[in-house]
Amino acid sequence: MTMPNASLAPESLPRLAQAPLTPVSPRLSACRAVQQSANWLLMTLVVALLPLGESPLATWQPWLAGAVAGLGLVMITLGWIEARRRAYGLREHDLIYRRGLLVQRTQVLPLVRLQHVETLSNPVERLFGLVRLACFTAGGRGADLTLEGLSAERAEAIKQHLLGRLSPAGLPDREPSP
Repeated sequence: MTMPNASLAPESLPRLAQAPLTPVSPRLSACRAVQQSANWLLMTLVVALLPLGESPLATWQPWLAGAVAGLGLVMITLGWIEARRRAYGLREHDLIYRRGLLVQRTQVLPLVRLQHVETLSNPVERLFGLVRLACFTAGGRGADLTLEGLSAERAEAIKQHLLGRLSPAGLPDREPSP
């Protein structure tokens, strides 16, 4: 028995670009800037305070520390801009997440593959009232898609919607435990 496998015309396929996307919280940019600032400050301090003694690099040490700090400011600024461009979309059959500045990445997670959803937040994210929503599918080691920059209320609402979409037919029937 042969399975039908008809060809599809690319023009007739739905356009991903036409999917309406919702921007993540504007607080994500400030949160990421604080996290990156801590990292770049640490790297600048290491370069500035590294004991070089009588090494020829010792005369260049302040300039190197300034260069690391300058590079950090550029990276923090780019991270701020990138975080402001992030967006997600929840459609009937999939979840879309777009991120990136120079290289833009769009992830699409079919909801039929979804098996587990969890919310995560570190202390800096909690300070800004932000939560990450991690979505897992079968066979993966980690989250297949992680939505960053959601308010706690929005993350919980999306999580409950996604959990409600988990097909009872796909889950094994279990007898209630005594």
